[in-house]
Amino acid sequence: MNRRSFLSSVAVGAVALLKARAPQRPNILFILADDLGYGDLGCYGQSQIQTPNLDRLAADGMRFTQAYAGATVCAPSRCCLMTGKHTGHATVRGNKKPEVGLRPDEPTVASLLKGAGYSTALFGKWGLGGPGTGSVPNTHGFESFYGYLDQQHAHNSYPEHLWDNQNEVMLTGNWFWQKKQFSNDLFTARALGFLEDQSAAAPFFLYLPYTIPHANNELGAFQANGMENPDFGPYGSKAWPEVEKTFAASITRLDSDIGRVLSLLDKRGLSENTLVLFSSDNGPHKEGNHDAKFFESSGGVRGTKRDLTDGGIRVPAMARWRGRIRPGQVSQAPWAFWDILPTACELAGVAPPKGIDGRSIVPTLMEGKTVARDYFYWEFHEGGFAQAIRKDNWKLIRQKPKFEIELYDLATDPRERRNLAAERKDITQTLLPLFREARTDNPNFPVKPQPRRPGA
Repeated sequence: MNRRSFLSSVAVGAVALLKARAPQRPNILFILADDLGYGDLGCYGQSQIQTPNLDRLAADGMRFTQAYAGATVCAPSRCCLMTGKHTGHATVRGNKKPEVGLRPDEPTVASLLKGAGYSTALFGKWGLGGPGTGSVPNTHGFESFYGYLDQQHAHNSYPEHLWDNQNEVMLTGNWFWQKKQFSNDLFTARALGFLEDQSAAAPFFLYLPYTIPHANNELGAFQANGMENPDFGPYGSKAWPEVEKTFAASITRLDSDIGRVLSLLDKRGLSENTLVLFSSDNGPHKEGNHDAKFFESSGGVRGTKRDLTDGGIRVPAMARWRGRIRPGQVSQAPWAFWDILPTACELAGVAPPKGIDGRSIVPTLMEGKTVARDYFYWEFHEGGFAQAIRKDNWKLIRQKPKFEIELYDLATDPRERRNLAAERKDITQTLLPLFREARTDNPNFPVKPQPRRPGA
């Protein structure tokens, strides 16, 4: 072999070696439950509701004990997830204005991944703009969409219509009070069809935001059971109220559907290059006449949906990526929904937008490291204006009903029982300015005057 041929063969071999070592961009599957509490899964201590598939998912990867939703209700939480911004900067900061959606030019996880060559799909609940707003999944990066646009419409698991991309499609099996087409079953079917069409040649981003175990709030206003599910599942013989049987059955059905999705990933040989993430959009609800205390859905932390104590915003979360995330890990590293966008960008090899609040948690996923940041921030606009800051292990809250300042040391008091605001005025005074620093005004979600306390 002459010198030129030798050098050529060395160069070809080097390129091949680099390609072999270069990490392949992973598929990303994000599964989101609706109003599932921190304590509603077996892997988080639940003993009465069966969740074998999610328990297995946690055992096969990393389970988080300090993962936070974007907000304490659904629409702003999903906005944080999609845009990488916390509620102090988010476009959508509350549920009450479905006509308010994302800005036309606002980047999302889907639009950024689509620009990087990913196939993108959403099957389930959008919640970031209704018809006519211009803010629908297809205008924000999702090539395929099937589900609900508006969060109130999503209360009904037997809707008379859904959206297929930007076309309204009728579900005649649910007309005239029939209940033949359970929406979450339809989302699973679409997800399975999407996965069947994928190949190892091109990456995909599948966002699967189910609507269970959310209640049908309107149904619960005139009957005792405001939960919806096709049956009671394995709980029919339990001496529980009907609403609690249905609540438990909906979670077990969700678990079963997720199991089908994960099994198909295995069957198609996609699991080794798919990062699977699972979480819930906020803490457990007490709607539709369901009692969040019945199954201890908050998992021992204080509060529920619409609270800014950890029970309202700390959520179950887990991640699996076979061969990359070591199985059996339990991580105490805190992160929040606005971290998903920069995480996805890093994995896809694209630059995240400037001005976001999130930080990539790839170091947490791959190496178990805690990602450094200044603080976490949340705000809430129903019934007044409430805020929360977490800096290190300190948590400062100003929330209903009295709108007084509360300070907790989560390291020693994770249940937020002992208010240290008066005792640790140094910490309180350090954190208070962050309530103003962390946010910009949003005309669609103005800060409402807080009720005056007697004598104030």
